Amino acid sequence: MLLPCPCHLAETGDCIICSQLQGATGCDCANWKGVCIYQEYIWNNKKAKSGRKYYKCSIIRKTNFSENTIILTIKAPEILVNNLIYPGSFVFLKNPNTDQFYYFPISIMDADIQNSSLTFAIELKGIKTKKVNELKIQDEILVKGPFWNGVLGLRNINNIKNSVCLTIARGIGQAPLVPVLKKLHKNNNKIISILDKGNYNDNFIYEYLLNYDCEIIHCNTFENGKLTTEFKELLIDILLKNNIKLVHCSAADILNYNVMKIVENVSESLYVVDLNNINEIISKSNPSIKFTCCNNAKMSCGEGICGCCTRKNKDHKLRRMCKMQTDPKYVLEGRRLF
Repeated sequence: MLLPCPCHLAETGDCIICSQLQGATGCDCANWKGVCIYQEYIWNNKKAKSGRKYYKCSIIRKTNFSENTIILTIKAPEILVNNLIYPGSFVFLKNPNTDQFYYFPISIMDADIQNSSLTFAIELKGIKTKKVNELKIQDEILVKGPFWNGVLGLRNINNIKNSVCLTIARGIGQAPLVPVLKKLHKNNNKIISILDKGNYNDNFIYEYLLNYDCEIIHCNTFENGKLTTEFKELLIDILLKNNIKLVHCSAADILNYNVMKIVENVSESLYVVDLNNINEIISKSNPSIKFTCCNNAKMSCGEGICGCCTRKNKDHKLRRMCKMQTDPKYVLEGRRLF
């Protein structure tokens, strides 16, 4: 992946990684990977590198999935598609007949390298998405990218292999789930998927679930601002009986947070016991079930500059969610979910 690093945050002392570009007098890199951001900044005459490019693409398929949701497939340059195959990939889209501020972020549902195409599921919620909906097949559409921080806890998804994983998706959250399923399947994981169609009459990723050999369970997960009893019982039962190593939730933050707390509680309670003496705990059988989720930050520029995506929780640390990769608990804990 070709990142424009150092970015404009380096010029103002707001780099999310380098201590020296944050104003410190020394380097505190604990896990140096062989590339020094500060050195790159100096070599580039103390200037940011060029940002993401704008691509002119064409619409090759458009399906009205529901009254307020379309499935859009576009023909895109090979270099862009190749950089958007990873979980958490997203771009900014815009109707070329509108002004610059009409760009909006959208997750990649599918990046097809063979056909050099990108597929999106778009909810028509505001002016920006409605303007894109005005476009027809063969019309030109503008794309800015690539971006990659659409999932929190990415390293857990990339590292999990030969295990049993549970995915949960509700409504439009099905779209960013597809690249996660693809990665988990590629790493030889068994996938159990809980699917909630939300306000839709049907699910639009059913074919992908079949392609990646998922065990599909349909369940209403959320009602009146709370997890349903049916879903909580199902979730706990799956966690206890299937030796789950990773749970990924692709939904609104309130659902992500409540699922995360259940996973933490179950993870802490999983013990191996002596069958001859059930009161004696021998050891923990599964000391940690990893949790990941979609990144629901509100984004405008994607470069950490506008401030729309910044968040703080109880540790008062500012996080630029379009760029900073972190564990979900550092984002969801201690913040308001309504």
